[in-house]
Amino acid sequence: MTSPLILTPNLDRPDDVYAELLAAHDGLTKAQSDALNARLILILANHIGDQATFIQALTKAKGAGSNDRPHDGGHD
Repeated sequence: MTSPLILTPNLDRPDDVYAELLAAHDGLTKAQSDALNARLILILANHIGDQATFIQALTKAKGAGSNDRPHDGGHD
C-alpha cells in the first residue's frame, strides 16, 4: 500500500533537526559526508518501507534542485 508523501511541514523542531544533520557532517571529508548521506537515505527508505512512496520522494527531491544554479562566487 502506497502512503501519501507528506510535503507540508511535519517536524516539531525543524531547525533542531537541520542542526543535527549539519553537526553529523562536521569534520567529515566529502567522501565521508557523501557516504553518511547515502546511509541515512537507505535507513530512511527502509523506514518508509514502500518503494512507490520512496520514488515519489526521490522524484520530488530531483525536481526541487532543477532550478538551482551553481554559485560562481560572484555577486548578482
